[in-house]
Amino acid sequence: MEQRPWLMNYPSGVPANIDADSYPNLLVFFEETFKKYQKKTAFVCMDKGLTFQTIDKMSSQFAAYLHSRGLEPGDKIALMMPNLLQYPIALFGALRAGLIVVNTNPLYTPREMKHQFIDSGVKAILIAENFAANLEKILAETSIKVVITTSIGELLGFFKGGIVNFVVRRIKKMVPKYEIPNTVKFSEAISQGSRFKIKEFTSKPEDTIILQYTGGTTGVSKGAMLTHRNLVANLLQVQAIMNPFLNKEGATILCPLPLYHIYAFTVNCLALMSMGARNILITNPRDLGTLISAFKKYPIDLMTGLNTLFNALLNHKEFAGLDFSHLKITSAGGMALQQSVAERWQEVTGCQISEGYGMTETSPVACSNYPGGHARIGTIGLPVPSTDMRIVDEEGNVLPPNEVGEIQIKGPQVMKGYYNRPDETAKCLKDGWISTGDIGLMEDDGYFKIVDRKKDMILVSGFNVFPNEIEAVIAAHPKVLEVAAIGVPDEKSTEAVKVFIVKKDNSLTEGEIKEYCKENLTGYKRPRHIEFRDELPKTNIGKILRRALKE
Repeated sequence: MEQRPWLMNYPSGVPANIDADSYPNLLVFFEETFKKYQKKTAFVCMDKGLTFQTIDKMSSQFAAYLHSRGLEPGDKIALMMPNLLQYPIALFGALRAGLIVVNTNPLYTPREMKHQFIDSGVKAILIAENFAANLEKILAETSIKVVITTSIGELLGFFKGGIVNFVVRRIKKMVPKYEIPNTVKFSEAISQGSRFKIKEFTSKPEDTIILQYTGGTTGVSKGAMLTHRNLVANLLQVQAIMNPFLNKEGATILCPLPLYHIYAFTVNCLALMSMGARNILITNPRDLGTLISAFKKYPIDLMTGLNTLFNALLNHKEFAGLDFSHLKITSAGGMALQQSVAERWQEVTGCQISEGYGMTETSPVACSNYPGGHARIGTIGLPVPSTDMRIVDEEGNVLPPNEVGEIQIKGPQVMKGYYNRPDETAKCLKDGWISTGDIGLMEDDGYFKIVDRKKDMILVSGFNVFPNEIEAVIAAHPKVLEVAAIGVPDEKSTEAVKVFIVKKDNSLTEGEIKEYCKENLTGYKRPRHIEFRDELPKTNIGKILRRALKE
């Protein structure tokens, strides 16, 4: 029996377990949600809102349309768009048709799209017109037979939608020309769907409903098979974390992270929506002005985000002057939260950031700090209800508290496996435990800490150096805006530490950084090479890409 010291530290009101089998599938869960909150607003985008009732109706029509086009339960559909009102309608419509959803990053190149579409065997796609020119280049090489397009302004109403589309197409010229025959507009698909019925089919708890591709930051992107039971479990686990601290139905949630990314997909689109929350969708999170504007217009109770976004907001001239009186929870994931950012956020907003941890393969939430002053900065918190975590050595032996090793996770949210990759599945999934590839430790009382990614570790003269530690130290320098650390080959020491820095203050010099590191880091951890840059390469959600810096 594994030790579970974390259970002693769950705040009042948080259960030790959830019942992953309380619903036979995700559809039953959401049909209940649609009825319960039907008159409430579920999603808002560019000030246009949709109620739960509207999403219920439109998603049913979209499901019927998909069946009318010959798509069968078990077929796959790609959803490829930024945060728009179309997304939740299409998601629930596809699930109601029994289709498997393949969430696709709209910023993918044709090469990346081709890999994902061929690997998954996608037969249909809903794509924002901005990215259709890329689809055209690879369409003939895929199995896609049904192409549905949408525009940014399509569901914003005749007047506002028309203006938005005019600006996007004509002024900003964000829609390259494309020619794909037999495409159908999203609103036309919804309209046609009203003339058809959804065919009956059965959905079992173990059926795959989402093929969520891993970021590919450590190699070829693989499709994690997430089932009804995985996602019901994880949204119940997120509810268990949030419920005691939100204290209300219909909370207002700021959602700047893309819904096609597993973090916002499960936390915002499934868990918080199922609590009757109103999600304020941000279409372009890099436009910080839209986030500032959302704080001005809406009483934001909860915000999800990641370190680089919180850091960027804190450095925006208008941010500190906003009203944060409603803000009860700030949830961080996706990458390591730096202590300097966490401290400044609490100082400015009065709200402590609750850092969590997970991965695509765990649907994603596995571990979290609890809101309401329970967060321990510098840790990823406690395993969520019904979840076990442990630290193992290279041979798979379980290590005692405070010893560093690889994190393993077991729980009802752990994926079924990788699609069409039994060899890769066998490598990381054994007896229900998934090996994460992350190095960490468990403290005596069950709080877990991430040290770094196994593959990002730098070997300096036989010593392991973790980039997260170097980055956290340098990020605390008052003249540094962003920093990334990697290992580069070195004749004398195998590898040497190199850092890339974006300045907050142009007067910053290499000498200052070296002096600062001398005070705060032991000799072998200090960067041998320092490079200043105007910006750092990032993923679509703002995660710094160390791999791109290495290349």
